[in-house]
Amino acid sequence: MAAKEEQDELAESLNDLFTSVSTMVKSELQGSTNHLDLLEKMNLRVAEEYKGFGDVASGLSVFVEQLKSKSGSFEEYVKQIDVIEQQVTEFEAVISVLDRYVSMLESKVQSVYQNPSPS
Repeated sequence: MAAKEEQDELAESLNDLFTSVSTMVKSELQGSTNHLDLLEKMNLRVAEEYKGFGDVASGLSVFVEQLKSKSGSFEEYVKQIDVIEQQVTEFEAVISVLDRYVSMLESKVQSVYQNPSPS
C-alpha cells in the first residue's frame, strides 16, 4: 500500500507540476498577446499620423504645381517689364543727348544776345 500511496503522491506531484507549467505557459502567452496588442495599437496610431502627413505632402505638391503655373504666366509680364526697362534706358540716353543739345543752343542764343553783331 505504501507503493500505491507513493504512486498517488507522485501522480499528484506530476499533476501539480503540469498544472504549474501550463499556467506559466498561459501567462507567457498572455504576456506575448498583450505585447502584440500594444504593438498593433501603436502601428495603427502611427499609420494614422503618417496618413495625415501624406495628406499634407499631397496638398503641398498641388500648391507647388499651382505656383509653377502662376510663375509661368508671370514670366511673360517679366519679359514685358524687361523690354520696357530697356526702352526707358534708351529714352534716358536720347533725353540726355537732347538736354546737352538744348544747353548748347541756349549758350549760343545767350552769346548772340550778349554780343550783338552790327548789322
